[in-house]
Amino acid sequence: MDRRDMLKVAGAVLAIGLIAGEASAQTTIEVQYPLGFIFDKPMAEVKTEFEKRSPTIKVNFRPAYKEYEDAAQTALRDSLSKTLPDVTFQAINLQRIFVDRKIAADLSPFIAQERDWKGQGFADSMMALSTYGGKPYGLAFAVSTPIIYINEDLVRKAGGDPDRFPNTWEGIFDLSRKIDALGGGTVGFYHSWTITGNWMWQALVFSHGGAMMSEDEKKVGFDGDGGRRSIQLMGRMLKEAKMPNLAHEAARQTFFAGKMGIWTESTSLLRVADDGVGGKFKWRTAVFPVPGPNPKLPTGGMAAMMTSASPDKQKAAWEFMKFATGAVGATIMVKNTGYMPPNSLPADDPNLLKPFYATHPNHLTSLKQQPYMTAWYAFPGDNALKIIALIKDHLQSVVDSSTQPDAALAAMTKDVQALLPK
Repeated sequence: MDRRDMLKVAGAVLAIGLIAGEASAQTTIEVQYPLGFIFDKPMAEVKTEFEKRSPTIKVNFRPAYKEYEDAAQTALRDSLSKTLPDVTFQAINLQRIFVDRKIAADLSPFIAQERDWKGQGFADSMMALSTYGGKPYGLAFAVSTPIIYINEDLVRKAGGDPDRFPNTWEGIFDLSRKIDALGGGTVGFYHSWTITGNWMWQALVFSHGGAMMSEDEKKVGFDGDGGRRSIQLMGRMLKEAKMPNLAHEAARQTFFAGKMGIWTESTSLLRVADDGVGGKFKWRTAVFPVPGPNPKLPTGGMAAMMTSASPDKQKAAWEFMKFATGAVGATIMVKNTGYMPPNSLPADDPNLLKPFYATHPNHLTSLKQQPYMTAWYAFPGDNALKIIALIKDHLQSVVDSSTQPDAALAAMTKDVQALLPK
């Protein structure tokens, strides 16, 4: 082998070594999120864009959690077996579980190293959704409020005007009866009370000026005037609006089929509704009634939490979390779902979401409700998930007419109080 050939071989070996070095420098992080039917598409786009910009980090998605409670229960089991992903996306109201059990990492050191954190669009109002004991433990990825979906065709057939849709429950119930009277299997109204985390129950209580707990979190708070008005309203939904006892998925498909006139739901399903309706009829959204006094609406959605203890994994996880919840990630998420952006930058940016909102007015409804937004309440103690399930069971007894509303509220109050920390 002559000198020239030796130099070629040496060069090839060096190149292979450099490639191997680059490959070995790549960090892979495990990420898991819930609600695949909503988030699979935007998450795939976020991953693609992130890996283009951060070639030394590879994101590996685990199979999506089924829904929010499942996400929390699965992650808690993973923490016991030490098989947690590096980043877990959890419901805003369930983050507290991971903070109390010291599973989630404090993000303060990472934020401290950022230049102009607020200038990157991470506003105090959104950071507050994941702050416990004065420390941030998550970054909001998708946020929502309850809104109303309207089948314009059915509203018009019933003599209503979609442009003057009622903003009170009384007006909605009156219109619902007229839609129901159209016959042919038409459903006038459905309230999505089964949404995860008792979210729609909180929406009723908060919109009536009530609270889930006392300020010191020692006693149930939804047994006050706001809670009583809310549980009675659910009873009225059955009698006055003729709401049927449907499973959540069945109600969704009924609306998509053009057989439901008025449907309370999360803004998160806007993209799913576009696909489900598929142009079969005209539909739009309207604001959720807020009878007050001092009405509020719970901020739904989920946040990214860091669960890795490895410094290298943490560094890579932070970069992914920051991108996913930043201006570009938020833009991808909004365009593919119905959630509001957690980041303050893209909504008015002509290169990001401003043109999108101009052509998608249904997405603006939730933005109109921002003044009413408050935290999605997280129950204290180890029984938080049990309390959520218990409340759902008591609400079911109202919807299936096996228990009168006031009796259900009294029983629910007693049972939840028994599960609170002593």
